[in-house]
Amino acid sequence: MPPDQSAALVVLDLAGIFVFAISGALVAVRKDLDAFGVLVLAGTTGLGGGFLRDVLIGATPPAALADWRYLLVPVAAGLVGFVYHPVLGRIEQSITVLDAFGLALFCVAGSLKAVDYGLGPLPAALLGVVTGIGGGMIRDVLTGRIPVVLHGELYATPALAGGLVVVLGYEAGLPHVPVAALGFAVCLVWRLLAIWRHWSAPLPSGPASV
Repeated sequence: MPPDQSAALVVLDLAGIFVFAISGALVAVRKDLDAFGVLVLAGTTGLGGGFLRDVLIGATPPAALADWRYLLVPVAAGLVGFVYHPVLGRIEQSITVLDAFGLALFCVAGSLKAVDYGLGPLPAALLGVVTGIGGGMIRDVLTGRIPVVLHGELYATPALAGGLVVVLGYEAGLPHVPVAALGFAVCLVWRLLAIWRHWSAPLPSGPASV
């Protein structure tokens, strides 16, 4: 991978980690966890998806363990969430928007890294989804909640669409920066529209038979 592209992936990863870690810290505060619990949940939410991605593609040790910045960013985000949670709670709608940005950042970064490790278009796009939703799913399981992504939210689908745009453009030999920007935009716009218009995934129309 060219050095400039590698640096761009690191920036995307760190930005996404910070946004997701903030959301994890807020959930921890609302679950009345102590300072250590807030930091653990912030780190889990921020790093979980990228950790899963790296293990699945054989990028070991995972970036979260090989680069000190990947540990510093969620710790900083966790401390911000712990100290300033009253302010962050009042602007939760803005946090939700930031979470959409984090999802878009991660689906792009995850897909590109998977392609770089030799995966085909569909597996690479799926790894982009794993990168985007993995941390949030682990966060919800640890706090006893049904993961948001399994509860009707249009979350994974925008990430898959954005990842497919990225990997198909990459495979077609198109310039990487415009392709990444387009994949980011597809995921972000779809997710923001789903929030604004209250779109949700189809749910069963009636109770299961007994």
